[in-house]
Amino acid sequence: MFYTHSVLDRADHLRADAAAIARLRDTASSRFVPVWRGTALVASPATDPDNRGLPTRLASLDGARDTPDAIFLGLVGETAWFAWSVSALDDEARAALAREATHPDGSSVAAEFADLRVCGPHLPADDGALLAYARGLTWWQEHTRFCSHCGKALSSNNAGHTRQCEEGHVHFPRTDPAVIMLVTRHPDDGGDEQVLLGHNAAWPDGTYSTLAGFVESGESLEQAVMREVLEEANIQTTDVRYIASQPWPFPRSIMLGFEARATTSDIKCQPTELADARWFTRSELKTFGVWGEPGPEFKLPRPDSIARFLIDEWIERGD
Repeated sequence: MFYTHSVLDRADHLRADAAAIARLRDTASSRFVPVWRGTALVASPATDPDNRGLPTRLASLDGARDTPDAIFLGLVGETAWFAWSVSALDDEARAALAREATHPDGSSVAAEFADLRVCGPHLPADDGALLAYARGLTWWQEHTRFCSHCGKALSSNNAGHTRQCEEGHVHFPRTDPAVIMLVTRHPDDGGDEQVLLGHNAAWPDGTYSTLAGFVESGESLEQAVMREVLEEANIQTTDVRYIASQPWPFPRSIMLGFEARATTSDIKCQPTELADARWFTRSELKTFGVWGEPGPEFKLPRPDSIARFLIDEWIERGD
C-alpha cells in the first residue's frame, strides 16, 4: 500500500543528541527534502526530457545547508535524511530552489514541486513513504506555532519532533484517526454481492469511494465505523473487521481500514455528508475509470489511497 513501505531507519535515539544532529545536518552526503506549501519536490520525465522513460522519483537537495530548523527524518544506510519547510518562499524562489535539485543517486536533475496525491502513485514505494513522512511533519511544524496552554511561541527541539514553549509545555505531532470502510451486502434476490460507495459533492462528477469519517472521543474504532455508515447513508452494519491502515498526511490523519456487512439496504444520504450513495457489483466497478483521468463516466479513487486498496482487494476476491 502507498506511503507504508520504507527502508528508512527513524533512528529516534539520535533525536535528543543535538550535537549529532548538527553534524549530520552539516554532512555533505546528507539529503534534504524540501516541502513547499504541502507539495513535494520530484524529478520526473515530465520535467526532464533526458529522463523520459524513467519512473518519477523524489528529488532532494545536498547537505551542508543553513537549515537549523530542518527535521531529522532518519537514516537510509549511512545517509541522513531531513525534511525542510520552504513554504515561506515566493514562486520565484521556489522555482530557483527546484533548479538545485538532485536525483537520489546524486546527479543533477530537472524537478518541480508537485501534489503528492497526484505524483504518489508514480513514485517508488520508499520515495512515497519518505515524502509522506516529510509532508506530515512539516505541516505540523508550520501549523503548531503557539502553545495551547499559555499562548506563548513554540520552538523546535528533539530534532524537530517536538515543540516547546518557554514555560516548558511540550507538544508532539498530532495524528487524527479516521475510519474508512468497505460495506458489503448480498441482495435478497440472490444476485451478485454489492459494495456501498458514496459521492461527495466536492469531488469531480461521477467519482465514488468508500465511506469514511473521524473517530470521536470515547468510541471504539468499530463503533466509529457503524456510526459513520449510519449517519452518512442510513445503513445498519455488523461484523466489523479491521483490514489495514495507511498514513495519510493530508494534512495529519491515519486511515484505519475496515470491512463491514450491511444488515439494511435502503440508502438515505445525509446531505451534509454525501451527495449520493449507491450499491455496486464487481462487474460494474470493473468498468470505472480513475479519479482525475479522462475516460468513463464513473470513477474510482486514486490508486494511492486505502479506499482504492479496499475496493481492489474486494474485486479481486470475487475473481
